[in-house]
Order: sequence, then C-alpha cells, then structure tokens
Amino acid sequence: MKEDIQETRLDNGLTILTDRMPGVRSATLGFFFRKGARDEPGELHGISHFIEHTVFKGTAKRTALDIAIEQDRLGGNLDAFTTHEETGFAIKVIDNQLPRAFDLIADMLVHPRFDDTDLKAEQKVIIEEMKMIEDNPEEYLGEIFSEAFFPAHPLGMSIAGTPKTVRSFDGETTRKYHNEVFNAANLVISAAGNVEHKQIVELASSVWSTDFSRPSSAESRLKAGLQAPSIASPILIKQNANLEQAHLIIATPFPSATDTRRYAADVLANIIGGGTSSRLWQKVREERGLAYNVGASSISYQDCGMFSIFAGTSPEQVEEVVDLSIAEMRVVVKDGVTDDELELAKQQAVSSILLSLEDSASRAAALAQGEMTHGRQIPVEETLANLNAVTTGDIHSLAREFFRTDDIAFAALGDLSDLKIDRGRLAI
Repeated sequence: MKEDIQETRLDNGLTILTDRMPGVRSATLGFFFRKGARDEPGELHGISHFIEHTVFKGTAKRTALDIAIEQDRLGGNLDAFTTHEETGFAIKVIDNQLPRAFDLIADMLVHPRFDDTDLKAEQKVIIEEMKMIEDNPEEYLGEIFSEAFFPAHPLGMSIAGTPKTVRSFDGETTRKYHNEVFNAANLVISAAGNVEHKQIVELASSVWSTDFSRPSSAESRLKAGLQAPSIASPILIKQNANLEQAHLIIATPFPSATDTRRYAADVLANIIGGGTSSRLWQKVREERGLAYNVGASSISYQDCGMFSIFAGTSPEQVEEVVDLSIAEMRVVVKDGVTDDELELAKQQAVSSILLSLEDSASRAAALAQGEMTHGRQIPVEETLANLNAVTTGDIHSLAREFFRTDDIAFAALGDLSDLKIDRGRLAI
C-alpha cells in the first residue's frame, strides 16, 4: 500500500502530517507532544504523565463523564501515553467521525479544567498505579534497572514520578507546566486512513491559530541540547523471597534512534532474541526448557540506546540462563552471524514493516515518530533499502563495539539469596 504523505507547518510551530489510505473506512488521529519525562525538572518529575491523566478529568464545556461517554460513542479506542521523550493521544474512528474525535481531543488538550479536587483524586489513582508496578516483578525490575543503568539521569527515573512529586501537583503548578510545554510549538498532529489533509489543517488551524501557540524554534521542532546520560554497568541483585520466578536483565549500550547503525542494531537484537527462531529462544526455551519468556530487544532514544536480554525462570536456573545468554553474545563477537540468520531477520523485519502499512494507527504513529526523531518523513522504500543493505560485517562490527565485558549490566529480582554473579561471569 503506497504512502501518500502531506505536511503543513504553521507559523506557531505546529506540524500537521497526513497519510491518505484509499479504500479504508478507518481514520487514526494522533496528537503527539515532543516532550516527555526526560524533559521535566526534578521537582516536577512525573508531571507529563500526570497531565496525560488529568486532561480526561474535564474541560470548560465537558465533564469527565461527558468525555468518557463521547469516547465510548466514538468506539472507545482513545489511547493516551507518556514516554521519556513524548506524550501522546491517539484515537481510531470511522472516517465520518473524524471531526468529532478532533474536537474532543483538542478540547481536552487546550481547555483542561485542572480542578484541585479532581487533581487530588487523580494523584491517588497514579500512586495506586505505582503500587501496581511494584507488584509486577517484570515491570518493577525494569524500573530499578533503568535507574541503575542511567544513574542520576531522567532516563533512569520512573515516568510516573514519585508519590512525593505527584502529591505536589496542584492546579497552579499543573496549569503552568501545561501552558509552557503542551503548546503548538511542541505539537505534531498526525492522521492516517481515509483522511483529507486539507480538513485536518482546517480543524487544527481553527483551534491552534491563537490557543496554545508559542514561537517556534529549532529546539522545539527537534530535540536539541539534550543532556546525554552517562551509562553505567551495574550488577544488581534484588532479593524477594515471595516470588516463585526470578526475572533477569542483561544489557549493554547500543546505537541511538538517530544513528545510521540502528538498522543493524535491530537486526542483531532479532537474531539473538527477537522471535521463536532466534538463538536465545531456541537455546533457552526449546532445547533446555528453562524459561517460558525469553528474548532480546533494542531500545532507542534520541541520543543513546540499549540492547537488553530478558527472561523469567526459576531461581535455581538463573545462572544457567545467564551463562547461555552471555555465551551467545560471546559467539557473535567472535564469529558474527551467518548469512542465513541475517536473511531470516531481514525477511521478518520487512514483513512487519509492510504489514504495518495496512493499519492506520501504525501509519499515524510512524508519521509522528519520523517528524519528532528525524525532522522528516523516511519513505518506506528508504527504510527497506537501509535494512536490506545491512551486512554480516555490519552486525559483527556492532557486536564487537558494544558487547564488551566492562559495559555489560545485569539485574535480577527474586528469591536469589544464593545467586553469585560477578564481572567474570559476564565476561565476553
């Protein structure tokens, strides 16, 4: 399915992107702000996530119940999220409902009420969300590991903030940050499906021609001058005798989202642990039955990245899973990967990319990511060409550069009082 991308940039910094998909009746509309948890000052840690929640609590003309009813009437597919680098709101609707969906989200984003009573209630909801994460060992390990991997840096801090910071977000504080950050200069509106670019531009211009506007700047268009983290290589073992399983992470630094080697990085992660034919899945799960869930992934930020291996297994099997994982990393550093492995990983990636073109939600998200990360749209043909250009030599070079003993980090959570993991055991 061919891309039909159009863009408009308003004087106030707002960027509008559309990708028309003839022959479908769906339309996905996304509002993506270029700011996330890593952009917050320490005393306001968690406020982007807090605003993501509290814009649903009512506006000047809609109550929280009105928003909920309208959302359900439109199909109930309104999703909101906060990451370290963006805050987003997206809805998928039938094409003829697009103006109503736009009006709903725009009203929430431009005219949130931020009533102190509502904010107090939502503070309690978010603190319960924090407790829920602490009760989920996989998520909790991810949070404590990130804090150790990115020490004293916002990328290592929980997106939700802390109970102390969240309780400090009153109406005045929230409204001030919202006005300063959630504005047109930081906003990308993307739409894909059976959409007309002119209609989206007219809808956006009617709302953001004066409301929310700020002078555009290079920094607001693309993240610039970010404080890059100093990445550590901790060995962290967290004891919890109440867990039946132990969860573990092995990680190293990796290319960023803007690094030209990102294609090779994704391919390498897939070969090691990206699917059921991957090395780790076959060695750890299929051949030895040591884990139900095991894999590897590449996580990319604007200025850094992380390769990680993850698994859940019985406490007495953690050392064996670690040894098998490190052994696979060691083999790739020594011998690289085979032509067959590379071709299979490429076919996997190409299939995923092409299938995503059939989904308006995937295409709307891709529009926004291209703009926020690269400042331009990368045509699918360019992506496929870059992917197909990856060689076994590229993979081997990447592994030799990033899979180094001194850079390997490890974390585990579970009944692990007898676990002994040192740098020697993690040696590549």
